[in-house]
Amino acid sequence: MRQEWEPEDLIEVWTLLEEDQERLRNKSGANRLGFALLLKFFEVEARFPEDAGEIPVPAVSVAQQVRVPAEEWAAYDWAGRAIKRHRMEIRPTGSPRACVTRPRPRRRRRPPNS
Repeated sequence: MRQEWEPEDLIEVWTLLEEDQERLRNKSGANRLGFALLLKFFEVEARFPEDAGEIPVPAVSVAQQVRVPAEEWAAYDWAGRAIKRHRMEIRPTGSPRACVTRPRPRRRRRPPNS
């Protein structure tokens, strides 16, 4: 994911919509901010970040939208149960690999030589 963002692009991509805010209502602190950042990252990249370094620094402005201090981002646990649960909530069908694997293209069969 790119790390440099124009203000207009940052607003367009990283602004939480009403339904995004609804998904955050039962989360607080670092988990609230972490979930929001994972959600928006997934919408852009169709995958989850490997680590916090993949999240563009300007995107942490999402903290203002979720009313959590940006410093809380450092406390988000990248190896715990919460991130696993967050990933399951974000994936469209809740399946472990939804939207991550792509179907293989079907090969066309050649007609037999006549």
